[in-house]
Amino acid sequence: MSNTTAKKPSPLFEILFNVFIPSIILMKLSGDEYLGTAMALVVALAFPLAYGGMDLVRNQKFNFIAALGFISVLLTGGIGLLELDTRWLALKEALIPGLIGLAVLGSTFTRYPLMQKLILNDTVLNLALINQRLRESGQSAAFERCLMWSNYLFASTFVFSSAMNYFLATWIVTSPAGTPAFNEELGKMTLYSYPMIAIPSMLMMFGIFYYIWRQIRAMTSLETEQIFHLK
Repeated sequence: MSNTTAKKPSPLFEILFNVFIPSIILMKLSGDEYLGTAMALVVALAFPLAYGGMDLVRNQKFNFIAALGFISVLLTGGIGLLELDTRWLALKEALIPGLIGLAVLGSTFTRYPLMQKLILNDTVLNLALINQRLRESGQSAAFERCLMWSNYLFASTFVFSSAMNYFLATWIVTSPAGTPAFNEELGKMTLYSYPMIAIPSMLMMFGIFYYIWRQIRAMTSLETEQIFHLK
């Protein structure tokens, strides 16, 4: 019998594979006495690539964000192995979240804004009751505006990520590509990106979800246990 529920690995496993292990390899094993510059870069980038491949096999469906992450890793490897100017790394670091932010912003002008697809999920929310209360209170249009504003806020989290990625890349990675120093700085940038970018971005997203939850409560007068399908 097939398992239709996608299994998510623990956050610790994700951080180890995508942040800590690649960073340690780049910072500690790039010297000629260990793996060498090129091999250390290849081995370090193999971990997030392997993680992305495992996720694709496990869930058996295309993931746009994961695909961009896969491309990002390949571009990083190409910049290092081809010894391109580090300005290309900074542009690449800003480009990926920037493209996602544009996609989120563009979805605002379609019939299905991304935040609406993420939040209006009948497996999480009691949509039938929520929509009924919104109609009864005449707040349906106001709630649509709330979702639109949340989509703008969601896009802004990727703008923040894009700007911070560019700042980190230009601040930390200053050595020529193809050198042990470049690898070490790349590992340091990867390590710093988690507390300086990933965690603040997650907090911003939690803030958006909190805002929407408060708006639903205010517009429908429903309690939390009525809003969510709690098990």
